[in-house]
Amino acid sequence: MHMTLEADYAVRIVEFLAMHPEKIDAKTISEKTNVTLRFTLKILRTLVADGIVCSYKGAKGGYKLAQPPQEITLRRVIEAVEGPYMLSRCQGESYSCHRTDCRLHSIYSEISKLVRDRLDSYTFDSICSCDEAEQAEK
Repeated sequence: MHMTLEADYAVRIVEFLAMHPEKIDAKTISEKTNVTLRFTLKILRTLVADGIVCSYKGAKGGYKLAQPPQEITLRRVIEAVEGPYMLSRCQGESYSCHRTDCRLHSIYSEISKLVRDRLDSYTFDSICSCDEAEQAEK
């Protein structure tokens, strides 16, 4: 079980934007995060639609975080591109489980909640602070 490449890249892009509060063009974001420009633009559209990133048009346009890094959680970014985190499809409203005596449903729900809570405990402010501390040690 692992998160998608798109979610991984979205996290990488938001982390970069958190560390660079000025407006930055998509090409620079792409180059600095090692994500293709086409994929960067796709992810940025998703992040803008979710209110995580703001886009500015024009010659001096670019992208920057829509909120302070301490208000953006790892969960929010991952779920912006992947949808709500669930360990099993049986937790989704669109899935109809016909088992009436399923003991696993409550276990999967508990595990999913633990993961969501843990992802919520990491903000991009704390993530970037860790990066800066690691750089200082080197």
